[in-house]
Amino acid sequence: MITVEELSFSYTNKPFISNMSFQVRKGEVFGFLGPSGAGKTTLQKILTGLITTYRGSAVLNGVECKTHSKSFYENIGVDFEYSTLYEKLTAYENLQFFGSLYAKNVRNIDDLLESVGLQNDGDKKVSEYSKGMKSRLNFIKALLHDPAILFLDEPTSGLDPTNSRIMKDLILHEKKCGKTVLLTTHNMLDAAELCDRVAFIVDGTIKALDTPHNLIMQKGAASVKYTYYDGTEHTGQCSLTKTAEDQLLMSLLKNNAIRSIHSSEPTLNDIFIEVTGRTLK
Repeated sequence: MITVEELSFSYTNKPFISNMSFQVRKGEVFGFLGPSGAGKTTLQKILTGLITTYRGSAVLNGVECKTHSKSFYENIGVDFEYSTLYEKLTAYENLQFFGSLYAKNVRNIDDLLESVGLQNDGDKKVSEYSKGMKSRLNFIKALLHDPAILFLDEPTSGLDPTNSRIMKDLILHEKKCGKTVLLTTHNMLDAAELCDRVAFIVDGTIKALDTPHNLIMQKGAASVKYTYYDGTEHTGQCSLTKTAEDQLLMSLLKNNAIRSIHSSEPTLNDIFIEVTGRTLK
């Protein structure tokens, strides 16, 4: 669905994106993770045809991004972090207007509003919306024309846990329907839950690319933590690969004396810091 080969771009004489290569498969949720200034937004602008002065190749849905035609945007849905809604129009009017820009038939507006819990707020002006409501409306705006590829930038930012869950379920539903999703986020929990693969981007280069699970298991040694009681509560710990060598653990298991036990793997954020030496701040 997307093929990038030896992609380079510079705003000045200094390279900003340097020899970047990767592929995104159809129906995949692909995450770009990196600190501010890493090149994530610039990469999105290249893939959506907004920057065309790059070197190398960036092919999206069979089209080189720098030579696209107007029809290129019929198959792309974009939900960047900052709202592009018209504040003086109602939610319904916004969706009607943006839907009119496409040649294809658009989805049912009432159904889209209901999908993000805005069915009772469609006639309100966007200026009366909270930040979270605007975020949800901006998201369904990207779905209006049923695009094959979705570009999402921090889709759960500013949402409470309930609406964040709704948003993530919608993203997974779009994936189930065959959509390809490119996601940028600082939220490592969202990335681990939603993404089939992630790319760690720092200083315009990809430092690692794999599934969240593989990155975690390849880079970190998981451990087992357990608690037991012998008048007072105690905690024990050993490597997951050496549980059979922990005589205390084996004795506690044999006597059903374990009060709690769980494995403790490094988080995706831990792996990002280990691989890149940077944080996502």
